[in-house]
Amino acid sequence: MLDFNIRGENIEVTPAIREHVEKKLQKIERYFDENANATAHVNLKVYNDKQTKVEVTIPMKNLTLRAEERHNDLYAAIDLIVDKLERQIRKYKTKVNRKFREREGVAAFFASVNKSEEKNSDTNGEEDQAFAIVRTKNFDLKPMDQEEAILQMNMLGHDFFVFTDSDSDGTNIVYKRSDGKYGLIETS
Repeated sequence: MLDFNIRGENIEVTPAIREHVEKKLQKIERYFDENANATAHVNLKVYNDKQTKVEVTIPMKNLTLRAEERHNDLYAAIDLIVDKLERQIRKYKTKVNRKFREREGVAAFFASVNKSEEKNSDTNGEEDQAFAIVRTKNFDLKPMDQEEAILQMNMLGHDFFVFTDSDSDGTNIVYKRSDGKYGLIETS
């Protein structure tokens, strides 16, 4: 069910590392339907101070799971990533199942994000660089309520999330405030 795309930056992805990553990430397959197929994109990075960073992104039809972890031990970082992903999935499934048992397609995942390639611009002057767009993301706005939008935002690890409100059909934005609570911006 899960395919793997494992890349290393400043580290060679040995068969032992590949086997460990695949073995650990296959544990989360039990949370998905048998029909769900996904590719786990795994980035392994090693920095000059020998600290490692592991990033895992699993884009699915209507949901993107993402987690990252820094640790001095690569294998420990992989283990911690799996724990984070399992917590995200359990939290998502619990909230969705509790709130929408009667709705059809509740188990379907929503709000996938299609990332375009990073765009670097050659600008002269610091003022121009302050407003340079370095990345563009495109995504479909799925109708959902505020709670679903907050859940999706947290699962993606973002500070804000744009969505179509299922009641008003308007484009809204939820965001995480500095006090840890959430805010909502409604468009008219």
